[in-house]
Formats: sequence, C-alpha cells, structure tokens
Amino acid sequence: MVNTSDTGWMLRRLLQAAHTVTLEQLPGLIADHAGAAGLYDVAVYAVDIRETLLRQITGRGLDAAAGGEELRIDGTLPGRAYQRVTLLAETPHDARSRRRWWVPVTDGVERIGVLRADTEDGDDQAVRQDLRDLASLVALVLLSKRSFSDSFARLVRTEPMNVAAEMQWKLMPPPAFAAHDVTVGAASEPAYEMGGDAFDYAVSGSTLHLSVLDAMGHDTTAGITANVAVAACRNARRQGASLAETSQAVEDVLVAHFGTSRYVTGVLAELDLDTGHLTWINRGHPLPLVIRDNRWTLELPCPPAGPMGTDLGLPIVVSRHQLEPGDRLLLYTDGIVEARDGEGRRFGRERFTDFIVRHHSGRQTLHETLRRLMHAVLDHHRGRLDDDATVLLTEWRAAHQDRLTP
Repeated sequence: MVNTSDTGWMLRRLLQAAHTVTLEQLPGLIADHAGAAGLYDVAVYAVDIRETLLRQITGRGLDAAAGGEELRIDGTLPGRAYQRVTLLAETPHDARSRRRWWVPVTDGVERIGVLRADTEDGDDQAVRQDLRDLASLVALVLLSKRSFSDSFARLVRTEPMNVAAEMQWKLMPPPAFAAHDVTVGAASEPAYEMGGDAFDYAVSGSTLHLSVLDAMGHDTTAGITANVAVAACRNARRQGASLAETSQAVEDVLVAHFGTSRYVTGVLAELDLDTGHLTWINRGHPLPLVIRDNRWTLELPCPPAGPMGTDLGLPIVVSRHQLEPGDRLLLYTDGIVEARDGEGRRFGRERFTDFIVRHHSGRQTLHETLRRLMHAVLDHHRGRLDDDATVLLTEWRAAHQDRLTP
C-alpha cells in the first residue's frame, strides 16, 4: 500500500525541484520522485494541437520526444482516459503484475495530456487520489515550462506551422476554461495554416467577456490584422470601455494602421455570470446562436454595424438576451458552416448545431464535443479547409447545475 505521508513528501520535493529544471529534465525528475511513493514506470504524454495523438515526453531530441511512444486518442485506452477525463486501469496479465494506470493531465478543464504509472496496489481510493495528485502537479509544471520551451512547441506539432498560425496560437487564451458556474471551450482550424480567425475571453469580477474575430484574408497580413484587433480590444476593455466603445477603439486602431484596406468582422459579448444576462454587438459577423434544453436553437438578432476597419460610420447597436441555466452560447466564424465536401455541399448551420446537441448530450465534456466537431468539419472538407473555422462555446449553468469537469 502506498504510504500517504510518502506521497505528500514526494509531491513537495518534486514541486520544489521542478522550479529550476527544463522540459527536457522533467521526465527523469518525475520518475525519480514518484518511485519514492510507490508509483513506477511513470511517463507523461502531451496532446498535439489537433488532439489526435498523445506523444511521450522523453526529454531527448529537438522535440523532447525522441524514442518515445505515440498513441492515438481514438481507439486506445490512454486516449479514452483523455477523452473521458477519467482514470483508467489496464487489466494485469497475471496476479503478480503491477497495475498500470492512465491518468488525465489537466489544468482545470484544459486537457494537456495523460500520465502513465504502475502501482503495486489494487484499485482503491488512496491509489487513485495519489495518481490524481501527481497528475495535477505535472500539469502545473508543464504549464510553467511550455511558454518558453521551443521543445514543447515542437512536441505538440505534427506538421510545419505558418507564420500567421504561430502568431494566432500565441495570441489566444487557452482553449478551455471553467469557473463561476460557466464553462468555455474554443477550437480553430486549420491549426497549422490559420489566417485571420481569433477568439478571446476573460473574466472580470462577475462578467465574462467573449469575442470572436475574423480578419480579412488568409495570410500573414490577416494574422497581423487579427493580432492588432485583439490587442486593441483588450486594451479598451481593460480601461473600462463599453462594448460599443471597445469595438470603436478597434476600428480606430485598424484605420490608423491600415487605412480602410484591412478589416475585421466580429461579435463582442459580455455575460453576467450571476444573472445570465447577455449583451453583444455585431460587426458584420455571423449571429450568435443559443442551444436551449438541448433541443431548441435560437439565433440572436442584432443589426450589424459593419466590419471594424471599414470606417462606414454605421450605428453600433447593443442587443440583449436572458440566458437560462444550461444554455449554450455559440460564437463562430463562417468557415465552420461553409466548409464544403467534394460535391460542394456545405457543412451548414443545422449540421453544426445538431452535432453539438448530439455529442454533448451524450455526457461528453464540452471540450471533447469541440474536438470531435472540428474533426468532423475537417473530414467533411477532405482534411483541408479553404477558410479558417473557429468556434467559441460557452455553457452557463447557474449555481445549482453540475458540470462535466476532470
């Protein structure tokens, strides 16, 4: 049986030692410390950007993964642990074998990968808690290293990335968040050739700020335009600007830098997390959708003020809607619904919303639903999109509702 005092001691020592090591040194550090608490053959696997593979961090090679395993998410036990965000154990080959576990590595609801570990003990709560605690610490350590590690950037890529996508992934917040009885998930494709799509969210007190932007074009300049727009949006918002003032600030900055040659469409929204009161503005963008009772889809109307950067001078109208507990708000770019198959048929809004309803109602996490959605969009378009496709999905539960989290 694992001694809980040994486990606590191990976690403290590991945390202290991890402050001054690189990503390449982590596998050895984790394995050395975990063994002292009866956790053996420990390995950490990081998920790739498209969430198709789990790649073992070995600490060797330019991507810190040389000589390591690559495990597919679909069709494997480790992949199932990742998808379901739950601990799973392999069946021992004989009575004397150690039990092998696969544990999701998450920060809140952001899925980073999985952890593998063997134990001498049976399937009991103490073992499970030790594994969860180790995985939680590993998640925090990985997050602290990835922002300055080129090895981690290489590790989570399976193909070359263009400059625009390099900017966009650095620009946007993590694709998963949960707090204040709300869960936010986001996804963007093509992951390695992104142009001008961007999403953003932030919490200030009891207000959740949300935005989805689509810059003109599909090149490096589109990426620069989107970066300028997001920075201007954040700058105005952090100075206390209203939605209308924020979008006007974005317009002013774009016109000052590009004249009227580059523009950005978008929806900017604010959700009161205490009441569910939603306000938003539309700058020439697809309208928000609400899925209610897992059956009804509502399109939220708002007169468009024109894309930011066109300097059309149209009035900016602030629209309002009262969400109900369990409502899911969808902000998206047109690349989601306009992806076409080999016969020219669009993926379409109905297929888009139906996919969310069917998969999320099956007790999938919101983020697993988005992973499967983006794969379905890519498959519909034969693996390569002609336009960026981004979705920002927010579920407001109110205090009495449960959520699917790790």
